[in-house]
Amino acid sequence: MKALVCREHGLPDKLDLVDDWPEPELGEHDVLIDVKAAGLNFPDVLIIQGKYQFQPDLPFIPGGECAGVVEAVGDKVTRHKVGDKVVCAGGAGSFCARIAVHELGAFPMPNTLSFEQAAGISITYFTSYHALVQRADIQAGETLLVLGAAGGVGTSAIELGKLLGARVIAAASSDEKLELCKKLGADELINYSETNLKDAVKELTGGRGVDVVYDPVGGEYSEPAVRSMAWNGRYLVIGFASGPIPEIPLNLALLKGCSLVGVFWGRFTGEEPERNLQNIRELTELFESGKLSPLVTEVYPLEQYQEAYNCMIERRARGKVIMTM
Repeated sequence: MKALVCREHGLPDKLDLVDDWPEPELGEHDVLIDVKAAGLNFPDVLIIQGKYQFQPDLPFIPGGECAGVVEAVGDKVTRHKVGDKVVCAGGAGSFCARIAVHELGAFPMPNTLSFEQAAGISITYFTSYHALVQRADIQAGETLLVLGAAGGVGTSAIELGKLLGARVIAAASSDEKLELCKKLGADELINYSETNLKDAVKELTGGRGVDVVYDPVGGEYSEPAVRSMAWNGRYLVIGFASGPIPEIPLNLALLKGCSLVGVFWGRFTGEEPERNLQNIRELTELFESGKLSPLVTEVYPLEQYQEAYNCMIERRARGKVIMTM
């Protein structure tokens, strides 16, 4: 079958698009998904370089999430049937024609979404909902600062933050990206390539600071964000899209009375599967009621995988980057 294969660690030019990759084996608890579209995320950039927190053995197919149609089911599958539209997030294996996953790793696709939209909801909305609801316990009326606000997880955090009743401050690297954030409902905007982040937050909050920081960027903006926390604030560690993992002086947590909170949705799905399923049911209601509409701005056929990866690497994406099969 057609598949994008990582045979050696490196940048996208090291990847290999083939037509003769072996078909996946179907276990008794597995579903075989005919992949229609797959989401490209920053972990997909790290994993092909050997830099992610878990690494498949070489060679492997990258791609952490997808949407498609169930083509076959194992003998003991009870949750899905042939013909069901589903989304799944398995860490790797999605950039191909077909993927076999355990039935617990596939979820009903919201019927209001296209395959391109649905392919990008797992790592974005599922992560952001878990982050804001379980990890931050965000409350209506609190202030949420979203870094990297125009990216895939950032845009989902803006939408969900507003639905949960927060005042949202969107921070991004260009006025063009911030215009998108404004359309998604952000109340305040900070261009941190032109403005000092800490000073801007201080001005926008009257010196009080923010209750929750959602940080998928890391790097040079993390410490100023922690210094911008309000008392009892929660700083959510989402990821490190800028590259460097920041070193935060722990005395800031003491002085601010704030919490540094890790968010790892992938592990959460295994540690608390029922809570994860409840989150997904709640999100599905929001999608199907029209309260959430995933933003897809960049769609590439699988054959243009290098262009898709470079859009992510160069941080040009606004919303989700999707590859179609």
